[in-house]
This record gives sequence, structure tokens and C-alpha cells, in this order.
Amino acid sequence: MTERLYYVDSYLRSFRAQVVEAAAGGLTVYLDRTAFYPASGGQPSDTGSIAGSVVLEVVDEGERIAHRLSSPLTAGAADCAIDWERRFDHMQQHSGQHLLSAVFEELHALHTVSFRLGADSATIDLEGGAVEPRTVLEAERRANAVVFENRAMSVEFEDAAAASGLRKPSEREGTLRIVSIAGLDRSACGGTHVRSTGEIGAVLIRKIEKVRETTRVEFVCGGRAVRRARADFEALSNTAQLFSVPLDDLPALAAAHLETSRAADKVRRKLEAELAAFQGRELYAATAPGADGLRRHTRRLERGGLEELRALAQSFTAQSKSVFVAAVGDPPSVLLAASADSGIDAGKALKTALAEAGGRGGGSPRIAQGSVGRRELLDRVLENL
Repeated sequence: MTERLYYVDSYLRSFRAQVVEAAAGGLTVYLDRTAFYPASGGQPSDTGSIAGSVVLEVVDEGERIAHRLSSPLTAGAADCAIDWERRFDHMQQHSGQHLLSAVFEELHALHTVSFRLGADSATIDLEGGAVEPRTVLEAERRANAVVFENRAMSVEFEDAAAASGLRKPSEREGTLRIVSIAGLDRSACGGTHVRSTGEIGAVLIRKIEKVRETTRVEFVCGGRAVRRARADFEALSNTAQLFSVPLDDLPALAAAHLETSRAADKVRRKLEAELAAFQGRELYAATAPGADGLRRHTRRLERGGLEELRALAQSFTAQSKSVFVAAVGDPPSVLLAASADSGIDAGKALKTALAEAGGRGGGSPRIAQGSVGRRELLDRVLENL
């Protein structure tokens, strides 16, 4: 059995232990005691070194803890060191999670059902009702107020049968490790935590999104919050400089530019439609009818999309007894349009031609499009249209 030193002292940065067993050619070792936290409960494992070998991963195997290493070790005494910067960051985020979860519960009866600590941010999933922007702001404000109060955070061990006042009931039996925030929260948890809420640092909620029946809240704390705020500020400042406006005026300017862009895009689409209609009529007039009385036009492009030809095709086939075919080499795709009096169902005709070439597609009786796997198959499709 491995003695878990991190259970009683999350601030232990270095320690001496015995390598009692080595496996996988010495690349996995088991210690008699360890301060390395194994991945568990949404918190990633610690890294660091054991006798000079880099600790890549720490795995909880129940009664003992496995340490995956970059180079092999053998049994014997070993000096061990925790990557403290990583550990303290995880302590800030995990303690911040307890704080945010307690606040969401306190203010809005929203229950945390899962927690994940990632490399850049952390998330909690909440259930119990809608999470509105106002709800988030209230929770963030309350959490930071508790940070400023610098409330004590403590670790206690209690019998599961006697433990009371837990934010979330525990299904475990025997001894529970309980992490508390004075006057606010009691939670069964095996993770590493700071000694007081002041050490969590600023709490910054970044995003909320609906995930199935829950709401996912993304947040950062402490050093991460400072780095994220700095990156946000620099990005906004650089953008403001591009437009030569004060930072505080940037939202209004962006809104004005967006509205102008939307208006310009609307005008552009209108002009493109008018141009396509004109070109379609001109092309129709310049195309002689075939023996079957249909005016057919085929256009091939090396690359691009069919969307730019769609309006032209529709304008051409808005005239009587007409068929328009377009093919693009990259990606290999085909469009077929037919006038209502052409006697051709574009959707059915193209689907059949594509199927014979191993392609896929379809559409309405008036216009359809699809694709084939290789450029050379386009000729086979066009021959059948």
C-alpha cells in the first residue's frame, strides 16, 4: 500500500521515498510513500522527478500508485520532487472549482455533476435549471468576494456514516477526506487544495454552453486568470490600435462596422443576382436550340464551388426549354438545372448519372448537384446528362 502524502500536505514539494517495486523494465515504479497526485476526480496527475528520472504520469491503482517514468529505475531510496508550478496551478483551479460549485449551489440551487481540469481552463457541468448571463455574473462576483475574505480551507477525515453537511452526498464507506471552505462548503474530495480562498486568486468565468441536459461553465483562477486577462487585454488593445480608437470605444465601433458590412453584403448579393439574371438571359439568347428544341449550355471550371454558378444556371433555365450543366474539377462536382418545360427532372437525372459513376447527390426537379470521387469520372457523368 502506498502512503499518500498529498492527502495531508498539498504543499509538500520534495520528499524521500523507497522504490519498492519496478515494472515495465523500470519505467513504472511503486513507492512506499508519495506526494505525487494521481489523475483522479477531473484533476490531472502531477509531474516532477524521481531520482532524476522525469515523472510522465501518475496512476491510481487502488491500494498503490504507479509512477510512469522517462528513464528506468531500480529498487532503493530515491529523492523525489514535485513540479510545483504545475501542482500549485492545479490547486488553484481545483479549489476554485469547489468555491464556484458552492456559490452556484448557494445562490441558484445549481448542482455540479462533473468537473474537468484542462491545460488552459477548467469546466464544471451544472444541472438544476437555466444558467443565464446574470446568474453567471452573480456567481463570479460572489466567488471573488469569498476570495477577498481569505476564508480558511481545511482538510479533515471523518467517518462516512457520521459526516454531515456535505454539498454532495458521498456513496463511499469508511473514512472520508473532506475539504471545507469556512462557512460555505464541505465536500468529500481526494484532490490537492490551497490553504485559504485568498490563494485561489481571481476567479474568471469565460464561457457557458449547453451540453445535453446540463450547462457547462468554463473558468480560470489565479495565475491562469491573470494570464488570460492579460492576453484578452492585449488582443483588444491591438485591435483598438488598428482602428485608431480608445479601447472602450471598440465595441461600438465593431457594431457599426458589422452593420455596415451587413448592408454592403446585402447590396452585393442583390447586384450579383441582377448580374446573374442579365448574364443568364444573354447566354440563353446566344445559345441555339438543339434538334430536340432544348437550349443546352455546359460550363466547366478547374476549381471552385458550384454556388457561384447556381444563380447563372437558375437565370438561364428560367427561360423556356433550357438545360444548364456545370462541372468543377477540384473538388469534382456537377450541377444540373432544367426549365419547367424541358421534360427533364434535374434531381432524378443527376442522381442516376452520379450513381453510375459511383458518386452521390440529388436535388429538386429544377436544380440539383452532387459529387464524384475522382476528376476523371466527371466525363462519364456529363455523357449521361
